[in-house]
Amino acid sequence: MKTLAQASGVVARPPAEVFEELWRRLAGGAHPMRMDVDRERGFVAVQGGWWYRGEYRVTADPAGARVEHRVVNAASRGRWGVPLANRFFIGFRARVAAGFARLLQELAASG
Repeated sequence: MKTLAQASGVVARPPAEVFEELWRRLAGGAHPMRMDVDRERGFVAVQGGWWYRGEYRVTADPAGARVEHRVVNAASRGRWGVPLANRFFIGFRARVAAGFARLLQELAASG
């Protein structure tokens, strides 16, 4: 799977708390998506639509919890069309980064 956008940051809370809050937020989303969860590795992924897969990893950091986010092309057919389509959505990577920054703020504030 090819990475289309990625971002990371640190939340000043214990990794286990951050992971559980992140998982709850993703599980309670408005759009039906398939989820893969590995609590031991601090990994959760959501997949929906014909190409979208968002992967999150929460690990220990000296300042709390490092949260990494990756958007990947999970298309099984028409894989070639995803990067092309996303180029037409000017600002895609910037919107991913901005949304992730908001998520980090919310995760920090929820503790």
